[in-house]
Amino acid sequence: MQRRRNNHKRAAIALALAASVLVGPSLVNHAPGKAVYAAESTTPAKPAQAASTGNTITNFEPFYLQTLEDWTKKGYTSSTSTFKIAGGEFSGQSLKLAESGSYQGKNNVLLWKSDRDNWVEYKVKVDKAGLYQMNLQYYPYSVGSASTLNRRPVSLAVSIDGGFPYREARAVTFRKLFKDELPIKQDENGDDIRPRSLSVDRWLDEPFRDNNGAYSEPLKWYLPQGEHTIRLSGSEPIAISGITIAPPELYVDYKTYAAKLPEDKGSAKDVIRFEAENMTTKNDAAIQIAVDKDALTLPAAGSHETFNTVGGSRWQLGGQKVTWAFTVPESGRYKISMRAKNNTISNMSTFRTIEIDGKLPFKELLNYPFRYDLKWLGITLSDDAGKPYEFYLEKGEHTLSMAATIEPFQPIIIESEKATFQLRELTAELKALTGNVVDKNRTWKIDEDFPELPARLKEIRDQMQLMADDMLKANGRLENNVQIMLNAVRDMDSYLKYPNEIPYHMDDISSLQEKVGAIRETLIKSPLQLDQIYIVPANQNGPKMEANFFQRFGTGVMNFFRSFIKKEDLSNLSDEALNVWVNRPRDYVNLLQELANEMFTPQTGIKVKVNLLPDENLLIYANAAGISPDIALGQPQDKSIDFAMRGALEDLSQFPDFKDIQSQYAPGALLPFYYDKGYYALPETQSFKVLFYRKDILERLGLKVPNTWDDVYNMLPTLQQNGYNFYVPPTDYITFVYQNKAEFFNKDGISTALNSPEAFKGFKQWTDLFNIYDLERGNPSFYQHFRKGDMPIGVADFNTFIQFSVAAPELTGWWGIAPLPGFKQSDGTVERWSSGGQTTGFIYKSSKKKEESWTFLKWLLSADVQERYGSDLESFYGIMFRWNSANIEAFSRLPWQKDDLKVIFEQWRWYKEMANPPGSYFVPRELNNAWNRTVVDGMNYRESLEEGIVNIDREMARKAQEFGFISPDGTVLHTLDLPQVTKPWEGVDRYVPK
Repeated sequence: MQRRRNNHKRAAIALALAASVLVGPSLVNHAPGKAVYAAESTTPAKPAQAASTGNTITNFEPFYLQTLEDWTKKGYTSSTSTFKIAGGEFSGQSLKLAESGSYQGKNNVLLWKSDRDNWVEYKVKVDKAGLYQMNLQYYPYSVGSASTLNRRPVSLAVSIDGGFPYREARAVTFRKLFKDELPIKQDENGDDIRPRSLSVDRWLDEPFRDNNGAYSEPLKWYLPQGEHTIRLSGSEPIAISGITIAPPELYVDYKTYAAKLPEDKGSAKDVIRFEAENMTTKNDAAIQIAVDKDALTLPAAGSHETFNTVGGSRWQLGGQKVTWAFTVPESGRYKISMRAKNNTISNMSTFRTIEIDGKLPFKELLNYPFRYDLKWLGITLSDDAGKPYEFYLEKGEHTLSMAATIEPFQPIIIESEKATFQLRELTAELKALTGNVVDKNRTWKIDEDFPELPARLKEIRDQMQLMADDMLKANGRLENNVQIMLNAVRDMDSYLKYPNEIPYHMDDISSLQEKVGAIRETLIKSPLQLDQIYIVPANQNGPKMEANFFQRFGTGVMNFFRSFIKKEDLSNLSDEALNVWVNRPRDYVNLLQELANEMFTPQTGIKVKVNLLPDENLLIYANAAGISPDIALGQPQDKSIDFAMRGALEDLSQFPDFKDIQSQYAPGALLPFYYDKGYYALPETQSFKVLFYRKDILERLGLKVPNTWDDVYNMLPTLQQNGYNFYVPPTDYITFVYQNKAEFFNKDGISTALNSPEAFKGFKQWTDLFNIYDLERGNPSFYQHFRKGDMPIGVADFNTFIQFSVAAPELTGWWGIAPLPGFKQSDGTVERWSSGGQTTGFIYKSSKKKEESWTFLKWLLSADVQERYGSDLESFYGIMFRWNSANIEAFSRLPWQKDDLKVIFEQWRWYKEMANPPGSYFVPRELNNAWNRTVVDGMNYRESLEEGIVNIDREMARKAQEFGFISPDGTVLHTLDLPQVTKPWEGVDRYVPK
């Protein structure tokens, strides 16, 4: 009875709080600007990952598809007039970073050499209202060295008369052109070396398109009669020669197109064949050639790694386009065939927009489908009945282009965002209603007291049913996403059957957010792999493009036996090359070898052999066996000192230019690599700790993002009264020791400094969070709880950032990061000292190529190479391969959101790792033991820490004696003289985005 009374009381409190704070973003929103742009919005989510330090949710405009439907209902029609604006004739700008001039043979050009957010405006007077298409004539020139900005498309926000007509106008993409450096070179094993992507610089004339390739046609813009102001906003360099405002392109169907073709089909007999991997241009460096060992794939790979196809998962994002050039020997009608494979996402069709000579022949090619199949298929472009399309091609040079598109799935994507928002709001209401406790002993009268809950659940149920119907229609076959939607519909039907039991299913309803978000992630990918393309005379049959069973079986057997051929052996060290062992996955290793072959060896004449180290512990065994590489990379930050104490590593500070290299890192980042007046490693990657927060939940609760720990203490009652909590990793002792101005070791490096008053204060603050403030004592998955919503704020690291960016699409725009809470000082600054974790590279003392090894290590860790390495990784494999370089200049050039960079760099100022003197491995062990004694067993915090200090000092004295720092009788022979880092790193300031 007492438990039930408590539950009733908790529910009553929750209901009172819900009534006062449950105010979410409205589903209906009107864009700023003229009334013509005021259309209903179905979701306020931001189109790009938002991670600012504020906590205000901004409602965004409707999607383009919704706006276009609204314009159609209002009777807006296409215009008939054309207007041209010279690039140099802008009417205003924000920061005077743009100027008029001449560039690449054109005059009166806008030279936008931007390195920060800026805008320029143009005036245009329209004589007749209507729908228009806008084209930009631009040149994507480079500023400085080959940087990430040169490889990414230019993204501009386009507003008209002070407002965005639709959400996609916030990010309009103007892509750059690339080509592979051919012919492809081979390595010493006969395997192909991936060619680098070369920039193809020339003036381009492209229509305004959305950033995600969600629409196959160019964006349309409604302009009423009169004068208008077009504003372009961005932060990347571009030269603009003009803007053309013209009637939208109209596309005829195939029947109309075919009716205009010449009757004569021509007398050509020879089939024109070209390899799909031999691309003339591509508009994204991420589009890559690939290896395939199918029986009919050409050129045959055999036992070697031969790049003989293009695409797959490396050609899957909307808007990515490939163009091939070919020569037609005789005018006539032709069919287009190709060997294609779409086997990446089970049962999902993929779509391409296909153009001839830069023009779409007919509208059936706007979203041409390629159905799912596990094997290579011979595809001839055909209508729904299977009759091949015929194209009339004049004698001479032509181009064929194929662009990835997701337009058939865009309505489902929009519906999924609306459903995700509705589920998020419904889950919040249920949490407030139940106090975030599912109590099946509680009796509810939903129909009487909360009739809106079933109504809202019914609305979501209908939304999911609509998504399933649209998905089945767009894809053409039943697949996993449809099944997820139909299962959700059935579950919600069962909940609606017994409305009083809806609160019991709070967790199930909450988990639907993740499932709907996963659906969206599937729909925004459109992978396709191509082998060969054929231009076939209309009166001829195409070649055989599909291997039969016996061919596939024979090739499979051969490939199986070839897999046992050993090409690499760690013990097979090369005397002619630098031997580099890398403790990372194969993709990282292969890319490093390619970059070394492409850039380092031609520059220095030093050959490099990069091998994969499958287990970091193999370094110990190899060293014991007298087998060591010249350089080891990808090692944990404490590994170098283990080797250095035993005389196995080269002291990098002995090289004359070490101080120049040292200056590019935060002083606190180098502490783990210092030993006995030398530095024995340098960081490759550097993680960071920041504060993650859910914007929607904090705003609903009326809470601000905390800046200090006092702010955290003040917000905890509100969080916990509403069934939420704050997350701090139970093992994060470094933050609390450093933020209380304590140190782990005395300057001599022979004993611990944790017996200071500051250290006891830090330990008490750490344990009080769990003893007094009731933070989660276990080690839960913050990612899962943050995604679910019951831990809407907490401390986490770089890997968590990537997780949220990749695997939590339903939260896009609803979460952000902020610097760690700290302690405010007398001068007003907030000290936020914390660590993060690093991977390192070091040189073996046994190396016979120390100078060459140092040259390679400097080259690899330089800003330009780190940027290129990180840019290529992300371009090839996606954001999950984001490279968190320890080189801050390279880090600043990688594709981070500016608001995120500001937060990360603020935290980088306070970066400080724990040093690694002999015996230091006892510190984490004993501090965690002390935490358990205090938090779990209830021991007094001072007694608990004192016990740990005794054990740490005993072990450090034992190791100091082992390595000759003190004698057996306790006499100090010499000290370590550990560096002291007490001030934030000011070197970060010049990289903070402006």
